[in-house]
Amino acid sequence: MLCNVADPYKTMLSVVIITKNESAHIARCLESIAWADEIIVLDSGSEDNTVDICRRYTDKVFMTDWPGFGIQKQRAVSKATQPWILSIDADEQVTPELRKEIEQAMSQAHISGFEIPRLSSYCGKQIRHGGWWPDYVLRLFQREHGHFTEDLVHERIIVDGAIQRLKTPLIHEAFINPEEVLHKINSYSSLGAEKLHQAGKKTTLFQAIVKGFWTFFRTYCLKAAFLDGQQGLMLAISNAEGTYYKYLKLLDMQRNKEPKT
Repeated sequence: MLCNVADPYKTMLSVVIITKNESAHIARCLESIAWADEIIVLDSGSEDNTVDICRRYTDKVFMTDWPGFGIQKQRAVSKATQPWILSIDADEQVTPELRKEIEQAMSQAHISGFEIPRLSSYCGKQIRHGGWWPDYVLRLFQREHGHFTEDLVHERIIVDGAIQRLKTPLIHEAFINPEEVLHKINSYSSLGAEKLHQAGKKTTLFQAIVKGFWTFFRTYCLKAAFLDGQQGLMLAISNAEGTYYKYLKLLDMQRNKEPKT
């Protein structure tokens, strides 16, 4: 069912999603927002059947290159035609309860954007500690009053005007299995290292090790990930690995930039 089928609950909402090889998640994501007036999908070279799945829900599926998260998400926003934008990731889902709150929120024309609490799962368990809950993310905003930053990773939405918070969580399947954990650690650490490198940051092997250990201690102890059992421990370890490899890759970049003697 395409998203432009007439709906008695007119919402004036464009949902924007960027994808690449998201066949494990994208159907549940799209099913959860099929009620929206418009769904925009930007795919950057999927090699699985992600694009075919997306075309079952919307005829606005576009193929493009990969310039980084911020620029890519802004490209998706630029293709939207409705006054309100909901930006979600392929591994996120909007519940019926959140839909109702979103529809109510969009009636408040004096508010430019809304932060939504995100409830994330790690290998099958919803995480309530470790800094993962409540994870407020600004995802709903008026198209004429908001835009994405151009960051390679950890992009943000900047809005001109007032911001409020919703109460109902956005469901996030952050990691479904250890294989996906390893894939995302590798991908995000590379992007994070490139972002630091472009900013002129430098590091050492000792700093990479210390930062990794500190990330584990902060996640597991200070932010109480231990209360989430085995998955909490796994989360703290993978967070530490991601930080360690980000700075290790930064170290490799700065070494390659140094003149040969």
